[in-house]
Formats: sequence, C-alpha cells, structure tokens
Amino acid sequence: MYRLRYRQLGGPTFQTSPEYSFRTQRARGEAFTFLVEADEHLYDKKGIPAMYKITLDNMKKDSADFMLSLGDTFGDDHTPETTTSQDMDDLHRDYLQYLGDICHSVPFFFCLGNHEGEMGYYLKQNAPNNIAVWGTIWRKYYYPNPFPNGFYTGNMTREPNGIDYPENYYAFEWGDALFVVLDVYRDCDVNEKPQNWDWTLGETQYRFLKNALESSNAKYKFVFAHHTRGQGRGGVVTAKGAEWGGYSNKGTYEFDKFRPGWGLPIHQLMVNTGVNIFFQGHDHLYAKEELDGLVYQETPMPSDSTYEIGVLANADAYTDVTMRGTGHLRVKVSDAGVVVDFVRAYMPKDTVGGANTNGSVGYSYTVKQRPVSVDDETTKSETVIAPNPARESLNILAPTTSSVDVTISNVLGQIVLRSSATSIDVSTLPHGLYDVLATIDGAPTRQTIMIGGRQ
Repeated sequence: MYRLRYRQLGGPTFQTSPEYSFRTQRARGEAFTFLVEADEHLYDKKGIPAMYKITLDNMKKDSADFMLSLGDTFGDDHTPETTTSQDMDDLHRDYLQYLGDICHSVPFFFCLGNHEGEMGYYLKQNAPNNIAVWGTIWRKYYYPNPFPNGFYTGNMTREPNGIDYPENYYAFEWGDALFVVLDVYRDCDVNEKPQNWDWTLGETQYRFLKNALESSNAKYKFVFAHHTRGQGRGGVVTAKGAEWGGYSNKGTYEFDKFRPGWGLPIHQLMVNTGVNIFFQGHDHLYAKEELDGLVYQETPMPSDSTYEIGVLANADAYTDVTMRGTGHLRVKVSDAGVVVDFVRAYMPKDTVGGANTNGSVGYSYTVKQRPVSVDDETTKSETVIAPNPARESLNILAPTTSSVDVTISNVLGQIVLRSSATSIDVSTLPHGLYDVLATIDGAPTRQTIMIGGRQ
C-alpha cells in the first residue's frame, strides 16, 4: 500500500492522496491477470473520451497486475512538417487525465504505434527538431517504459538529441509467463511509407527477440507489437510475408536473400520457441486467428462509440473470428492455461432495454503450453555456451576441447573479447546482448548471450 503527499509549487501545505496498491513480480506458479488495449485514438475523431472512460472503468474491475497499450495512443503523425514539440507535449499530457484514473494501481506498459511518429525516417529529418525526437522525449517523460536493468531486458542503444535509452522494446518475466514488447517502426528509415522488406525490426532488435525467446523457459510466452509489419491489414495473411514470414508477394521464399545470416523469419522463430499468442492492434476490431499453433490476436478499440469502425473497414483482412464491438482484452494466466476474454464496453444509452450489457464477455478462449522446437543448428553441435544470461563468467561446454577459440562481439559487430579458455571472465563487459562464437576443434557454435556485468 502507498499514498502520495504533495503540494502545489510554492504552496504552504501538503495534501494526501487516497491509499493505493500495486503488485510486484509474481512467483512461478502464481496465477495473475493482465489487460490489453490498443488504438485509443483520442487525438482524432475515431476515439471518444466518454467511451474510453467506460472501458477504463471496466478494466479497473478486473484486479489486474498491469496493462499494456499497443499504440496509436498519443499520436499524431498526420502533419509531421508542422507539428511542434509543444504539440507533442500536449498530446501526451492529455492522456494523464484518463490513465491516471487506473494506473495508480495498474502499471502501464506501452508499445509504439505508427501514429506516435517515432519512425526511423522521421528521426533523420532535421534532427533534433522532428516529431520522432519530440515524441520519444515526451513519451519517456510522462509514461516511462522499462529499460535494461536487473529485471528488464531491452534496447541497449543510447540515442542522441536528449533521448538516451529510447525504451521502445523490452522483455520481462512475470509468474509463468514471458512478455516481449516490440517496436516495428524505429528501424524503418527508408522513407515515410515503407513497403514489404522495408519493414524491419532491425538486426539488433531481432537478435534481442531471438535471445529473449530462446533463453526463457517460461511456461507461456506472449509477444506484442502494433502490427506484424507496421502497416497493412490482417494477422496471419501479413504474417506470411517479408521479414515476418519470409515470402515475397509472389510466394517465393526470400528471407535468406533479404536477411542473410539472421536464421528464421519472425513467425517461425515464435513458433519454434513456443510462443502462445501474438497480440497486435492497428485494425480496430476484435479478431482471432491461428497459424502453426500460434494465436494471432487483434485487439479491439477501447474508445469506439459506433462499435464498428474496425469491423466495417478491416474484417475482410482476417480469416477466422471477427467481431464488432468496443472494449479490452482480459488475460488470465494460471497453471491450468491462459484464458483470453473480450470484455465489451457500451455507452449507457446503448444498454437501454437490456439489448447490450456493459462488461459482458463477447468471446473467450483458452490456450495451453506449447512445445518448443529444437533449432537445427543446435542439434548439429554438442557445444553449449552457458549460462544465459551470464554475469560473472561464461562457460564453453563441449565433449572435447583440445582447441578452443572464443570471440565475443557487441551488437555493432565490434569484437570486445577473445579467449582460448573454456571459462571466460565477462564481469567487466557492459550489460547487454553479445554474439558469442566458440570454435571447438574447428567446429563453430554461435549464440546470442545476455551479459549482465558492470552497467
């Protein structure tokens, strides 16, 4: 429990807030609930504040440990040439009146959408005077996201222009679940309207995702992004193409051509590592699909008073369950499985006569733990590089070690350490992701390792 004591600047007396509470990390095996919303859009005519408040009231009743927003929350990138830093400040500050009503006890995690303007292309335009720099700074000021430390992993790149860690992608474990939140925009710097293979996580973020998924033995794994490839419409249809699925628009597999050395497309990586659900927004409706045992879950708007903006515009881009309606996703995680509920929200005028019930469940399903596939490269080598994460030392375990050559490189590809030992002191390396290449008797084994030495 906690309460806040505060006073106005220069004021004579302190005031006291009500008592609130929040949860710390759940232990393995402990059940919990989290919430997902997306595409609030209060900065344009799609989002209605009164409708959003009803959804937030419903969310407060769920006794959740935390909530995630999947973007298109703060906006607004429609006028990048004329939008100012003050405009971006106003847009971000406006949400305090809404989120402050729930986030005193339900922590808020954010995932960037396309309308936040934090795209690689905009970052390069007249820096630091552009919407991407201003958007990042004001987002971090009002709604700080996780950054790499002893609990969270995330983007280790420190950006210029007052940004420092951009806090745009991150991962953590909670109870029996791994959470990985991605940014599908920051590395898209070709132009303001990327297409197909222009859309990218960037290799550093891809390696981060790969390491987070492969190094976790959590029973359930969830991945979040605003959309599979930044834009387009649909879930599993878009998941088959370009960086996400590896195929061209003509059905030719081209992942190795466009992403040499990466290994697997994002979808196949998630399938192989046992991801249960990929959550996305962007399309403004409730939709659920499944591909190769992986659920693709589209999140409804929480602020659409017509209840059908997304279903009218985008339902035909989906291949399975689609539903009209406004509200949020309630996800209950327990040893028995993961239950995902679509909790509907209605304006009071639309519940007259009992036609609709605010807070009712429009659709529900359960997923179980998924199997993890062993990567082909792993089966070819008996060498193991451990532990992962590593803090003090890194060990090379192999059946025979008459000849050992270990090279450790940072995310920029720079070699930071070489060794011929099977136990290597890594305590002096800065905290972050590293590529470790161990050549044992001429046979190479490569692995991405999180090293958590001095920060």
